[in-house]
Amino acid sequence: MDGGILEPSLYMVKAVAILDNDGNRLVTKYYDDQFPTSKEQKAFEKNLFNKTHKANSEIIMFEGLTCVYRSNVDLFFYVVGSSQENELILASVLNALYESVSQILRKNVEKRALLDNMDAVFLAVDEICDGGIILDSDATSIVQKVSLRTDDLNIGEQTMAQVLQSAKEQIKWSLLK
Repeated sequence: MDGGILEPSLYMVKAVAILDNDGNRLVTKYYDDQFPTSKEQKAFEKNLFNKTHKANSEIIMFEGLTCVYRSNVDLFFYVVGSSQENELILASVLNALYESVSQILRKNVEKRALLDNMDAVFLAVDEICDGGIILDSDATSIVQKVSLRTDDLNIGEQTMAQVLQSAKEQIKWSLLK
């Protein structure tokens, strides 16, 4: 580093998390090894939740990281970046995550609905950010990519969840005949 100026990097997001109203993880994705073990990740998530679940703000500097967050009913959405990261960029990732999850769950953003649609939510997280690099921040395009029609795809282009869902439906219909 020369004179305190950091080199630009595409790796902006360190973690994405969705926690329930008790601080337990539902969806988490870490993009660097700052918290290498699951135990350290859970401890970070619990501490972050304890610091933010009663607060009314949207951003916090926590353990040397910039964390933007949003809550709804019984879910807490978090996007974590380095301390030098632009909060507006992290906020746009958070809004993309929240809006795409909201559309996937048909505006019913709560724990039960999230658990029922966990596969689509994980796909949405993967569409938003890959390896810490932001890929997309438009909720509509994310939802379109996640909710591809399985009828239009051959078996090689389907995700594992889509293949299993298709197999379940075929078995159900064969039993009903």
